[in-house]
Amino acid sequence: MEELDLILESVKQDMDAAVKHLDHAFQRIRAGRASTSMVQDVMVEYYGAMTPINQVANVSVPDAMTISIQPWDRTAINAIEKAIINSNLGFAPSNNGENIILNVPPLTEERRKELAKQAKVESENTKVTVRNARQDGLKELKKLDGVSEDVLKGVEEEIQTYTDKYVKLCDEHLKTKEAEIMKV
Repeated sequence: MEELDLILESVKQDMDAAVKHLDHAFQRIRAGRASTSMVQDVMVEYYGAMTPINQVANVSVPDAMTISIQPWDRTAINAIEKAIINSNLGFAPSNNGENIILNVPPLTEERRKELAKQAKVESENTKVTVRNARQDGLKELKKLDGVSEDVLKGVEEEIQTYTDKYVKLCDEHLKTKEAEIMKV
C-alpha cells in the first residue's frame, strides 16, 4: 500500500509543479501595469558570466507605467541596457548614466488579444503536463504486482479526481489572467 501512496503523492506533486509553472509563466505576461516580474528573466553579461538582472541591479516600479533599474555597479549599466534590448521585451531603455528607465507603453487592443492567446497556450501546455502526470501515474500502477483490482480501480479514480481538479485550476487561473489582460 505504501507504493500506492508514493504513486499518488508523485502524481500530485507533478500536477502541483505544473500549476506553479503556469503561475510563473503568467507573471511574465504583462497586463497593462509595470511589474518587476517583466524583467526578472533578463540575463546580463556581468564579468563574463550570465547573471539575472536582479543580482546586478535594484529593480523597482515607481509608478504604474515605469520600471526603474538602478545598477549596484555603474560599470554594468551598458551591459544591462544591452541585455534589455536583446531580450525582445519591446522596451526602449532610457539610460541616464545612473539608472535605466523603462516606460511601459499602454497595451493596444490587438496586443491584449495576443497576450490573452499566449496565456491560453500556456494554460493548454500546463493541462497537457497534468494529463501526462496522470498517464505516468497510471503506468506506475500497472507495474505493481499483488494489488487487487478494486484497490487499483480506487487509486485510478483518485488520480482522475486530481487530474480534474488541476485542469479546472488551470482554467480558473487562465480566466483570471485573461480578465486582467483585457481590463483597460
